[in-house]
Amino acid sequence: MASDTPKTARAAFRLLAGPVSLAHLDPGGRPLPTKKDKPKTKAKVLADLQERLWAESTVGGRRRVLLVLQGMDTAGKGGVTEHVVGACGPIGVQYTAFKAPTDEEQQHPFLWRIERKVPGPGIVGVFDRSHYEDVLIVRVHDLVPESEWQGRYDEINAFEAKLVQDGVTIIKCFLHISYDTQRERLLARLNDPDKHWKFHESDIDERGYWGAYVAAYEAALERCNTDAAPWYVIPSDDKDYRNWAVGRLLHETLEAMDLQYPRPKLDRDRLQRRLEPE
Repeated sequence: MASDTPKTARAAFRLLAGPVSLAHLDPGGRPLPTKKDKPKTKAKVLADLQERLWAESTVGGRRRVLLVLQGMDTAGKGGVTEHVVGACGPIGVQYTAFKAPTDEEQQHPFLWRIERKVPGPGIVGVFDRSHYEDVLIVRVHDLVPESEWQGRYDEINAFEAKLVQDGVTIIKCFLHISYDTQRERLLARLNDPDKHWKFHESDIDERGYWGAYVAAYEAALERCNTDAAPWYVIPSDDKDYRNWAVGRLLHETLEAMDLQYPRPKLDRDRLQRRLEPE
């Protein structure tokens, strides 16, 4: 992160180029002070920007946004989707949660199932996990040979560059939590009967691979941090700050697109006459 205090979320959370060490990135930090926006006002502004993006597509616009959420278990991918993207209208939003590949998906190259879920024009798409699982879990658990997953970084970069050329703005967020915070969140689930459906003993097993996952994430963040599709590291030990930070990123990104409502030429006088009471 930059030493002086940045003024935008895109500057504050953007990962700098070069070697990545998650140990030197504070999951409880606040590189950008929060702004005291009223929740309803913030939600309304975000919804308006998203509506403009959708409206643009109705007259042939090709632009869309893809929000990629990655992080350790309990980092808050679902929480971000609910509290941030949930502020947008239902039309023009697409949510995809990627689980383990199906038998059909395993018969294709790893990007096949991802490409099928890329949002269309006018859409704000959310990937809860993504193509990065194919250089994370497969690496940690030796699911494919190293020679195979090593080549995937370049494939991912080429894939994302192609999406950007086709009008997709990609916002890649690594939700950064600490080992202790994950333990607290798993215990909270275990102690709440209404959350037992979210608890899997395998989550505890995966904690034994924490160091391996850190190494895998550091490699993915470093090797796929491009100008076309940079990574943003979101401190996520504090859920409210995490949601605010991703919301600011999405807001700034949509605002920078200078989205405008279409202005079709309408004969208002004639149309108003048709709507007069009979």
